[in-house]
This record gives sequence, structure tokens and C-alpha cells, in this order.
Amino acid sequence: MSEGAVSMPMSQLGPRLREARTRAGLSLRAAARELGVSPSFVSQMENGKSQPSVATLYSLAQLLGVSVDELFAAETPDPGPGAGPSGDDHAGTVEPGSHHGADSSGRPAARSDFGSPVTAFPRQGNGRVSVTRPGERARLEMNTGVVWERLAANTGPDFDFMEIVYPPHSSSTSDGTMLQHAGYEFGYLLEGELEITAGFDVFTIRAGEAMGMDSSLPHLLTNPGDVPARGIWFVAHPR
Repeated sequence: MSEGAVSMPMSQLGPRLREARTRAGLSLRAAARELGVSPSFVSQMENGKSQPSVATLYSLAQLLGVSVDELFAAETPDPGPGAGPSGDDHAGTVEPGSHHGADSSGRPAARSDFGSPVTAFPRQGNGRVSVTRPGERARLEMNTGVVWERLAANTGPDFDFMEIVYPPHSSSTSDGTMLQHAGYEFGYLLEGELEITAGFDVFTIRAGEAMGMDSSLPHLLTNPGDVPARGIWFVAHPR
């Protein structure tokens, strides 16, 4: 078994992955495209012929709108009324006080666990109108304290529209590792300040200032101040 691979028998995990993908209304090809892998790799995981790494399993869980705990539960939980793909604007939201992004032990995830923000939130609900309210939005809290909160549930696979919060002296990654992914991101800072390293450039934006960046540049966001930095972020993912 490769380093970082899950130890659960694939004879149990594979069918649960297939059931979750079907419930989310995703084809093999669509799921593979979102994950950046081949359809045959997804098929092999579902058929028990290939074991995903922990990072891949985490990305799959986020994509399919399930928790890692559900995939490892003794029995597949009943999704209950209203679960699965629909035009409901609450698809993929969480209860107040809870969050996406925890691993099977309940610890917040590391930002480097998933390659692109496209895997951060479940891709359910593509209705023409989406309304989200405080306390009901899908929320991802990372081990650095950084929080992403999805502001619209109908952005589909091409975009993410979210609020970000960086606590004082926090950073995108706990070890200073720079990140990169395909696409572009645009941000408007509402409060505080963020130091942004993009390639060889380092610049700071403060409340009322905005930025745009090619996300394929290695980048890192850091809050050097003593107050939280809060902003609105729009991320465009390429097909």
C-alpha cells in the first residue's frame, strides 16, 4: 500500500464512494474532471482495484458532499429526506457551529490537503437563484485557523464565491509552503490586512483594497496584523 493510502478494505469503501457519487448526481467523467484525475482511476477506486491516498479521499468527500466519517461508518448512513442533488439553495450547507474540512479524527484539515478550492465545497445545487444566510452556510475551517465560508451554493464547478477570514498572524499553510492551482482568484478586503506572496512579488492589501491573481503562480496569504483579516473572494476554475 502506498504512503498515505487509506487502510479501509476497498470492498467496503468502493461501493460507498459510488453511492455517494450517484447521490450527488455526478457521472464518473464529471467527478474525475473535478478531481483532476482520469475516469478510469475513479472507476478503479469504486471497484476496489485502487486505493486512494488520504488527500484524495478527503477531496472526494468534499466533492460528494459527505464526511470522511460517513465513508468509514459501520453502515452507510441514510441520507434522509431532501438529501442529494436538488435545486435547493441549502444543498451542501451545514448546521450552525459545525464545519467541513475535518478529517476522520475531527481535526481541521490542512490547506495543502486539497489541491484547488474547487474541491473545498460540495458541488450540489445549480439552481438559478441561491440565497445563503449566516449560520447556515457551508464552512471550511483549516488547521491554521483560516476559515472559508461559501456565499453562494449554485456556482457549479466553474467558480467559488466565498468569505475568507485569516486570524491574526495566521497563514494559508502552517509551514509556509506556497500553493498553486489552475485558475484565477480575485479578492476584496473588508477588514484588516493581508500580505500576499505571488511568485517573486510580495504586496499587502488593506481594508477597501482589492487584488487579482493568476493562481498558477506559487502563492501564500498571511495576516501580519493583530486583528482578523476578512474579505470576499471569487475563484474561477478552468474546465
